[in-house]
Amino acid sequence: MGPTDIQRLIDFMLGAALAASNINPGRIGFFGFSLGGYTGLVLIGADPDWASALVLCEQYALAGDLCAQIRGKELPALPLAHDPRIKAAVLADPGPIFFTTDGFAAVKVPVQLWASEHGDPRERVDAVDRSLPAPHEYHVVPNSGHAALGGHFAFMLCPPELAKKRPEFCTDTPGFERVAFHKQFNADVLAFFRVHLVNRWAYQETR
Repeated sequence: MGPTDIQRLIDFMLGAALAASNINPGRIGFFGFSLGGYTGLVLIGADPDWASALVLCEQYALAGDLCAQIRGKELPALPLAHDPRIKAAVLADPGPIFFTTDGFAAVKVPVQLWASEHGDPRERVDAVDRSLPAPHEYHVVPNSGHAALGGHFAFMLCPPELAKKRPEFCTDTPGFERVAFHKQFNADVLAFFRVHLVNRWAYQETR
């Protein structure tokens, strides 16, 4: 799903959804992994640079649908959908090849950023960390990812059916315990959202 899709989803959840009356519009957070991380970056204010993206696609001979669309100039219309209703974001191994440092200038919300130590996009996630203008969290997960497979799959759960169909998604570096990692990862993500979406707003509402 792209930024516009998420914006429409928020519109629905705050409007026509049966649960709308139970949702506090001041406490909306976003979690995104991989290309979902790209979606999250755009939603919280980042602006991609398609010219730079084309250079990177060619320089590193990157394949995939997105680079094919960039080469074919099948690009989303600008400006993209930023959504100020999102008050905090957790982004795991986001796909940030589309951004330059200047493109992050409008990002103001709290961000918890995660990277796989051995994942393919590590250097690009490091670039996001250096470019975010506001204070934020950055966690590099030790021994995670699998460089030989070009993947960052440690952030994915690995049920038996997926392990059978796509074993490369479930292959970890020796010594990395995915189940134990996800237990801590989930706790850290929840703690971040509680600080920035629950405790913060509860404090403001009682003042």
